[in-house]
Amino acid sequence: MRVLMPLPDRDFDVTEVAVPWRMLTDAGHEVVFATERAGTVPAADPRLLTGVLFGQLGAEDEAKEFYRQLTASAEFRDTLAWADVDPADYDGLVLAGGHAPGMRQYLASPLLQEKVAQYWTLDRPVGAICHGVLVLARARDQKSGHSLLRDRRTTCLPKYMERSAYALTAWRLGRYYRTYPAYVEDEVRGALAVPGQFQRGPRVLTARGTATDDSPAFVVEDGGYVSARWPGDAYLFARRFRDRLAAS
Repeated sequence: MRVLMPLPDRDFDVTEVAVPWRMLTDAGHEVVFATERAGTVPAADPRLLTGVLFGQLGAEDEAKEFYRQLTASAEFRDTLAWADVDPADYDGLVLAGGHAPGMRQYLASPLLQEKVAQYWTLDRPVGAICHGVLVLARARDQKSGHSLLRDRRTTCLPKYMERSAYALTAWRLGRYYRTYPAYVEDEVRGALAVPGQFQRGPRVLTARGTATDDSPAFVVEDGGYVSARWPGDAYLFARRFRDRLAAS
């Protein structure tokens, strides 16, 4: 099966892209990357490769190794333009996240939102993690004009995580952890029909799921839609999305 993963030119999250790519590819699926302009070779947030603050808060070693493998792959270097995407060509869609300034190119693109809305009408698997959920919250149903998430159960980056990361690093990095003035959770909640559709999950700050331990991880599934909160959910997120593909 073919899975579309659109990306900004820079600053996406290492783990939220590399882990799903590795797991989907290992399962025999083809992952197609798309950037705003065809042929752009995208780049992850460099701080997540070296450590955000004093070598800490970055991606784990396994995710960094997956990213190294990803950057050497042909599909990562031969990107499609967002404008040239035909949603019907894909069996799945993954919307990864990231919080650094370069993500705004992707999170705020009306063109990408339009393509995602077209794909949504096909009722095929969609996965969104962390800030990637904002793309769905901002995209509009072509008939009703409402957010695509209006009637869905979802999670996203919780406010307490975004606030904590900002408070810990602002003295050195400014608004690095605040992509927009509004918190991600607040914007996503505002797109929903009723508050109970949002699921924050158990409170965690540092414990991450791994390839062999999902106990700290959390995802929300609503039909073919799978959402997750942050890089610590990436392995469980990728497995659940892979399962949705297999069932579709």
